Amino acid sequence: MEGRELATFAMGCFWGVQVLFKKVPGVLKTTVGYTGGHVENPGYERVCMGTTGHAEAIELEFDPSVVSYQTLLDTFFEHHDPTTPNRSGPDVGTQYRSAIFYYNDAQKKAAEETIDKLTRTKRYLNPIVTEVAPAGAFYRAEEYHQDYAEKNTSYVCHI
Repeated sequence: MEGRELATFAMGCFWGVQVLFKKVPGVLKTTVGYTGGHVENPGYERVCMGTTGHAEAIELEFDPSVVSYQTLLDTFFEHHDPTTPNRSGPDVGTQYRSAIFYYNDAQKKAAEETIDKLTRTKRYLNPIVTEVAPAGAFYRAEEYHQDYAEKNTSYVCHI
């Protein structure tokens, strides 16, 4: 993956999140799936039960010469409410939590500094509860979840 990096974010239902990030120039590939939990190879039904510890997430492959990690972070914070624990819009549960899963120290530092800046500038009325954690195993969601909005044109996202 020379010249390419990974980024993983959780910000609610992954269907709309995939639509959002596919529009960002420099994002080369998007995959929806599950990460941040303690169960190997979880399926959608198990994740929805809220017992696996996993969040619905998006894994991005991006070209850092076209789009910066900071731009991806800005997109992340601009398109969901990072102050509501275990919730995104109408979706409720730990699987819908706000989280940034970092792959290296630079990503961790950028995420923490962005949260600090947003907190200092009082961008949000309530405290930011976004989890910042090392990236671990990412389990690709079932095929019918990949590009769901493109396959189901009547789908409307709350993001």
